[in-house]
Amino acid sequence: MPGSPRGLLGLCAALGLGLLGLAAVAQEAFWADVQPRVALVERGGSLWLNCSTNCPRPERGGLETSLRRNGTQRGLRWLARQLVDIRDPETQPVCFFRCARRTLQARGLIRTYQRPERVELLPLPAWQPVDQNFTLSCRVPGAGPRSSLTLSLFRGAQELIRRSFVGEPLRARGAVLTATVLARREDHGANFSCQAELDLRPHGLGLFENTSELRELRTFALPPDAPLLTAPRLLEVGSEGFVSCSLDGLFPATEAGVVLALGDQKLSPSVTLDGDALLATAAAMAGVEQEGAGQFVCSVTLGGESRESRENVTVYSFPSPRVILSESSAPEGQTVTVTCEAGAGSLVILDGVPATEPGQPAQLQLNATEFDDGRSFFCDATQEVAGVTLHKNDSAELRVLYSPRLDDDDCPQSWTWPEGPEQTLHCEARGNPAPSVHCARLDGGAVLALGLLGPVTRALAGTYRCTAANDQGEAVKDVTLKVEYAPALDSEGCPERLTWLEGSEEFLSCEAQGVPTPSVSCVRPGDHRVVEGRLQVAREHAGTYRCQATNARGSAAKTVAVTVEYGPSFEELGCPSNWTWVEGSGRLFSCEVDGKPQPSVECVGSGGASEGALLPLVPPDPLPRAPAVPTDLTPGIYICNATNPHGTVIKMVAVSAESPPQMDEATCPSQQTWLEGDAAGALACVARGRPSPRVLCSREGDPRPQRMVVSREDAGTYRCLATNSHGTAARTVTVGVEYRPVVAELAASPPGGVRPGGNFTLTCRAEAWPPAQISWRAPPGALHFGLSGNNSTLSVVGALGSHGGEYECAATNAHGRHARRITVRVAGPWLWVVVGSAAGGAVLLAAGAGLVFYLQSTACKKGEYNVQEAESSGEAVCLNGAGGGGPGGSEAGTDGAGPSEAAAGGEVFAIQLTSA
Repeated sequence: MPGSPRGLLGLCAALGLGLLGLAAVAQEAFWADVQPRVALVERGGSLWLNCSTNCPRPERGGLETSLRRNGTQRGLRWLARQLVDIRDPETQPVCFFRCARRTLQARGLIRTYQRPERVELLPLPAWQPVDQNFTLSCRVPGAGPRSSLTLSLFRGAQELIRRSFVGEPLRARGAVLTATVLARREDHGANFSCQAELDLRPHGLGLFENTSELRELRTFALPPDAPLLTAPRLLEVGSEGFVSCSLDGLFPATEAGVVLALGDQKLSPSVTLDGDALLATAAAMAGVEQEGAGQFVCSVTLGGESRESRENVTVYSFPSPRVILSESSAPEGQTVTVTCEAGAGSLVILDGVPATEPGQPAQLQLNATEFDDGRSFFCDATQEVAGVTLHKNDSAELRVLYSPRLDDDDCPQSWTWPEGPEQTLHCEARGNPAPSVHCARLDGGAVLALGLLGPVTRALAGTYRCTAANDQGEAVKDVTLKVEYAPALDSEGCPERLTWLEGSEEFLSCEAQGVPTPSVSCVRPGDHRVVEGRLQVAREHAGTYRCQATNARGSAAKTVAVTVEYGPSFEELGCPSNWTWVEGSGRLFSCEVDGKPQPSVECVGSGGASEGALLPLVPPDPLPRAPAVPTDLTPGIYICNATNPHGTVIKMVAVSAESPPQMDEATCPSQQTWLEGDAAGALACVARGRPSPRVLCSREGDPRPQRMVVSREDAGTYRCLATNSHGTAARTVTVGVEYRPVVAELAASPPGGVRPGGNFTLTCRAEAWPPAQISWRAPPGALHFGLSGNNSTLSVVGALGSHGGEYECAATNAHGRHARRITVRVAGPWLWVVVGSAAGGAVLLAAGAGLVFYLQSTACKKGEYNVQEAESSGEAVCLNGAGGGGPGGSEAGTDGAGPSEAAAGGEVFAIQLTSA
């Protein structure tokens, strides 16, 4: 029965007999293959190797390699093995199969690479002299292959040298780069580093980089000259001498070390820096044990090198002379002896009289008088040290005791004292001890406070008896005191403030007190005319006047402030009749009123919507708390009323309200979406404001070309600007353009046909926004394929005949769907030798006729043929179920052709004979 399974089995058996007959007379060219043929693996990594053959029934097969293996997968004509911990620079695994008593072989190549995980820059010198060379050396152990490696040496961000190792053997690993660099001043504190780059991008991998630890360079410059040391040639035991040491041309001067010493005694210097110059100063104090010849030492150290200077010094002892009085306090007429003595080796001179010889004292005597009181006696001592004559001196004062003396120079018989706020009254007496002086009025009245700062008044005038006394005696003297005093202006006779009313008559007068009677005049500053008589008061009379009273003892002045008051009045400039208030401007209405005292102003709405409303006014004087700025103000007519104690005035003000532009998310959305192909329109942006703002939107960057429909190039950022007479408002709008999906690329890898047991990949790339969802339709019966995470890649490992046929990739988003198709052919190389016996040819012809008959039967039409069994048996294969010859279909039997594409919606029918 045509189309029955039993008929199909008969046809297959006939075809098998025919093929066996052919195999007896013809030998097919079989092969073995290993994939990947060439691989680059990171050192220590792993790799799957796929070993396959086209031999129909291989006896055995395997993979020869020295590498460690972790897992194996096998099929009839293939095996896959995972190689792990790959460390050798280069290995060549061999794939082999035993077929028809022959060994089929395929050799692969596995190379390893190692990232530059360790980049070592050798340490730099602790200190490097300026203008001398030093060596930078960088080592990258183990990284490779060296031919892909590049090393660079950096000073900061500046690249000093770069070397690549192109042409080195592929097995070579690790690299060293060395450079000689001239040290400069500006390199002090600079960081040096080494960068390694392993560029495996030509091998389909990435660029691996690593940088060494930073090495800081410290450079220095130390001049060959010795430092300049300034020190005293002589230094007295127990006294301080100042030492300074300077050196120029140091770099960096802040790193220099300074040591100052007196012999073995280190000093504590104070160091100051001025650019490249250093100055160290210190105070040196010598002890008795250092007496004699010594040296000051200055040592400057920088970068491990030193410069030193020395200066000689003589340390000596020279005690000061001493003046001795036989009596430090002697009564008048007593004899006093004065002696001066010094240490051994010193020659003393007392008041010009030298001692007889060095080391001996000098002496003199005198009869004490009052003129010797406070007399100083001077003694000078000299001593020679290291060829230098040194001097020291001492003095003593003699105190002579005598009774008081009241002289006219120190205590006059007649005093004339001016009365004033405070005076110091003097009546002094000579005597030792210093006499106390007491002056009292003879009538037992007032007592003078002598020597003290105090007030002098008219009550102190009169005759006083002054008595001076000490423990040596007493002196008495009568004195007369006369008191005079200067003019005075008080508030009762001359008030500080006067208030006049404009238009009235006033008189400016001031009366003063004083002896003799003072004269008084009043003058305005800047005007030397004296104000006299009655005045008809005007505003220009307001101001400050200076009134001055004068008599023989002096003068007194006083400032009089005159205020002229008047009623209120409005001026158009200070209080305009028409006012436009701008919303949000923060302005208050300015209504200035002239008047004294300052009038109070209030503006109240007179009708309509503004009835009873208050107009916010700028305060006339600054207030601790500013008035609130209105957010809303009712336009209309306001009546302004200004009042002070001298009258009232009224003014009418018309107020209108406007506002600057405003845009927000409601009037101008910040995110807008267009659809590609729609009619082009303007951005949806309007603005609020009075007067009505004008809104213009422009694209940032390149201007947007004029188009009739929306294009993807219209996507971007636009700036919308609303403008009216009160300002502008800007808003940024982001426009996104969405578009329908298009399958831009559908490709197969490898691009040619795939052999049975081989691998192939289909890649589908779509352009769409929002991004498209990718879906696949595979041939019926095509199983065991993998998809990438986003479905853009379909991959098959170990292709079977059932994997041949048409694949469709479809891209879908909210705006539509688009699909493309591609045909994959799974076929091996056939070598037919049409030589054989007549019986074999007849069998083959019979089998072919039976096959043609069956293919025209229901089995192929229904697509029920088992492709997997057909592949393993080497019989005919019916692909994709549909009959051939339809629109868009591809012809069967195109052996060796690559994948082909078909337009979406067409069908592909293919039939071919495989080598199984």
